[in-house]
Amino acid sequence: MNIEKLGVIGGGAWGTALAQVAATGDRETLLWAREADVVEAINASHENKVFLPGIALSPAIRATGDLAELDACDAWLVVTPAQHMRSVLASAPRCDRPLILCAKGIEESSGELLHQVALETCPDAPIAVLSGPTFAHEVAAGLPTAVTLACADEALGAAIRARITLPTFRTYGTDDVAGAEVGGAVKNVLAIACGVVEGRGLGQNARAALIARGFAEMTRFGLAMGARRETLAGLSGFGDLVLTCSSTSSRNYSLGKGLGEGQRAADLMADRRTVAEGAFTAPVLDRLAKAKGVDMPIVAAVAALLSGEAGVDEVLESLLSRPLRAEHH
Repeated sequence: MNIEKLGVIGGGAWGTALAQVAATGDRETLLWAREADVVEAINASHENKVFLPGIALSPAIRATGDLAELDACDAWLVVTPAQHMRSVLASAPRCDRPLILCAKGIEESSGELLHQVALETCPDAPIAVLSGPTFAHEVAAGLPTAVTLACADEALGAAIRARITLPTFRTYGTDDVAGAEVGGAVKNVLAIACGVVEGRGLGQNARAALIARGFAEMTRFGLAMGARRETLAGLSGFGDLVLTCSSTSSRNYSLGKGLGEGQRAADLMADRRTVAEGAFTAPVLDRLAKAKGVDMPIVAAVAALLSGEAGVDEVLESLLSRPLRAEHH
């Protein structure tokens, strides 16, 4: 199986960074963006001044606002926000080539993982998932990064990995698609919680404890969704969790930090052009966990905080007053 020309759907920071990876070695790469100013800037000055300023992009990247142009590509890297992926794919004139899903989240309206959404929207398209600890600006700048490429079709997974792997962008393969997706979705919600800890000034001990207990929640939910424990403990789960829970470069962490400082969720969300996926994932993840009987108190706390059902102090008190229990339970 040969994959050469890649199309990227989504002109945000992450989509642009992946286009930079795909274009390494002057390989022609087509980037679709909804925003006309993004398309114009990339084609005129080889820079995404809106979402990834200061990064010189490869001249092999060409941007377009016409999704039909991506029909010439062998495979698509789908980097639209999770809640918009279904509508964007549905608008593609043809959607029958390999789709590499790069967003992280759960569709709020259906409660489905993104590979399920893609299969419903594009039933003839083979599916893969790319996930892991990745800040877009570092990837675009060529700093060392490692990711998980999950694909049930071993040959397709190998072909994708061969096409996008670089010395500074290492891909590790698995067939555990659900595991890769669960890790990426849950860590966004936990990053909001870690941001709250930072904004409230609760210290490094509290953040470390939250990461560890949050990973336990991620593992319980992942196993209930059919994921494998080793996938959740790898790059797309624990690795991504550590990165996202420790830096204001994370949109979700920054959102939580603002909440911890006393700002309102609605105000913080309204002031953003970029998307904090965890804010959309938290309520549906909380709903799914309760339906499956999976104990996820940190996720529930974040959902309550975002909805306005509880304030920061109330949420913290509820977490700190939970009954003592064995750690591995």
